[in-house]
Amino acid sequence: LKCRFCVDGVVPRPVYVDYKDVKTLRQLVDREGRISPRRRTGTSAIYQRAVRKAIMRARFIGLMPYVNEE
Repeated sequence: LKCRFCVDGVVPRPVYVDYKDVKTLRQLVDREGRISPRRRTGTSAIYQRAVRKAIMRARFIGLMPYVNEE
């Protein structure tokens, strides 16, 4: 698996994942609403931290649910 945020294996600086890009963030969350691990998504470690921060920010603002509704 390859990190979707890195460009040709190089981590661009500054490391930032947009919390308003809900479409991308939804792909990194499973059906129950949990953040998917690195080994499943292929995200690099530095970007996994940024993804977590972006998902938490989007949840707090109300762009993403904490738990998916059944």
